[in-house]
Amino acid sequence: MQRTRSVAAPAPTSFTRVDRRSLLVAAGAITLSAGVGHAAGQGAASAAAAHGRAPGVLPTGARALSRQAPAAPPAPYTRGTTLGAVATPLGRFGYRRLGDGPAWTRRVRSDLAVPAKGREDRRTALAAFVHFTDLHLVDVQHPLRYEYLRASTASAWRPQEALSVAGAAALVERVNALRGGPVTAAPLSFVMTTGDNTDNNARSELDWFLTVMSGGRIHPNTGDPHHYEGVQNSGLPLYWQPEAALRDADKRLGFPHVEGFLDAAIRTVHSPGLNLPWYSTVGNHDALPGGCWAPGDGWAREIATGGRKLMELPAATGAALWREVRKGRDPKGTLFREMLRTQSRHLRHVTPDERRAPFTPDEYVRAHLDPAYTGPGPVGHGYTRANLADGSRHYAFRIADDVLGISLDTTDAGGHYEGSLGTAQLRWLERTLRDAEEPYVIVFSHHTSRTMGNTRPDPAHSAEARHGGDEVVALLGRHPKVVAWINGHSHKNAITPHGGFWEISTASHIDFPQLARVIELVDNKDGTLSLFTTLVESSAPHRTDTADLSQTGLAALYRELSLNAPGARQDLGGTSADRNTELVLRRGR
Repeated sequence: MQRTRSVAAPAPTSFTRVDRRSLLVAAGAITLSAGVGHAAGQGAASAAAAHGRAPGVLPTGARALSRQAPAAPPAPYTRGTTLGAVATPLGRFGYRRLGDGPAWTRRVRSDLAVPAKGREDRRTALAAFVHFTDLHLVDVQHPLRYEYLRASTASAWRPQEALSVAGAAALVERVNALRGGPVTAAPLSFVMTTGDNTDNNARSELDWFLTVMSGGRIHPNTGDPHHYEGVQNSGLPLYWQPEAALRDADKRLGFPHVEGFLDAAIRTVHSPGLNLPWYSTVGNHDALPGGCWAPGDGWAREIATGGRKLMELPAATGAALWREVRKGRDPKGTLFREMLRTQSRHLRHVTPDERRAPFTPDEYVRAHLDPAYTGPGPVGHGYTRANLADGSRHYAFRIADDVLGISLDTTDAGGHYEGSLGTAQLRWLERTLRDAEEPYVIVFSHHTSRTMGNTRPDPAHSAEARHGGDEVVALLGRHPKVVAWINGHSHKNAITPHGGFWEISTASHIDFPQLARVIELVDNKDGTLSLFTTLVESSAPHRTDTADLSQTGLAALYRELSLNAPGARQDLGGTSADRNTELVLRRGR
């Protein structure tokens, strides 16, 4: 297969050296690799047929097919990014409204290399893509949810969660409107989402996530097909009751009365689907019931699909349970199940629904391989039938001719929300780095280096050791090809230097400020590389109107509610050094 540069060079500007290749790319004469490309297209189908495989399924190590590059836009640009404007609170106290605020500037970081003058005139683009993480598409009526722990942890229940699908669709709309890399004008090659795509490890949520990404209609409702059944019409003051006269805990903080909110929240959402290929990495909420309990003897399925739901719990009981969960002392959900048994007389009746069943690792991969969710490709979105055969969820893919991508599975199937790597995957990672033909490697995972301290054995591989973040950092540091490790999980923007590479963590799209990140890798032609990071919000307007319950209006309200969620951390946006940046590092170290 012909190897073609995966990212178009920038259009001629005062920032970029002009050469014949740049001109050809700007005219669309050079094809653009998109991982394994438009797998549903004729190129993928014919290549697969020639090797006796199903269309779009490439053999291990196969290189990417290509798609035609669009004409390169002018560079640089700010429109649609936080370099142009940022949703900003208009007040300091009470329930705060959002409005247009000042842009975030770009900060140059020289922790790993000294930036040379004139590099903007020499640089050429190597790759440009978008990072999503922690979408947390939530089935808010799911019986396995532990909203009643809200008094102990703000992540147990958020007032904006019922609008997560509308919010995610607005994020897709934003990315579709981006004109390319904001710095280099390089066409965006793909979107990578680094896990916690779902919230409850539920089949319903997995379907919603895959449809949001690939395009289609989503009905974000389970149980009763016509009515909401959950904590927000329960009459319990612990939760925001948007349509009730009750002065609940949130209304006492200024939350509005919104008539028709619950019907709007379960109304059909239309997602255009990404117009870019996209890849998927697994997170603990995708793999574990509740994001923290090891799949076991079927107890999670029984609760999830059943007709009884706990909505309230004595504060002291909840605090004790959460303390054990937070410290990793209930990896199998034993204490959780015992608590449900003792609270059985307080369970409320809801409509049972099989769609709420937990999905297995095998089902997660098969769903990604389903042609119904291919969208712009690639088939499997990184996963292949080889993953089904060996039960794995890690893979490598080509980002560009000179850049290899590696997606890791950092979830520990033994339970708890922190992560680690098993020995087999760690050795695979080392081999992949050692054997990489490309001069540069970008690694993706859900967990950050600081949240990989859970080395509990995987029940399916009980004799296999688990390895934490320090070991992964050390391994990546031994390989000079590694330029970045990109992840999520913490819900916070953070950028950390590690000797020779950068760790880039992006905020979630469930908690304020609800961001994604464009990442551009360039060669400065002076012995250094630069990674440009540019944060983007969804397409929803910053200002809200609680009378506007259209899909766009709900996406805007989703953002504003997340700002005001009681107990939510106020530092998740990070500092200027963690937002829009130029990260300089030595080429080849």
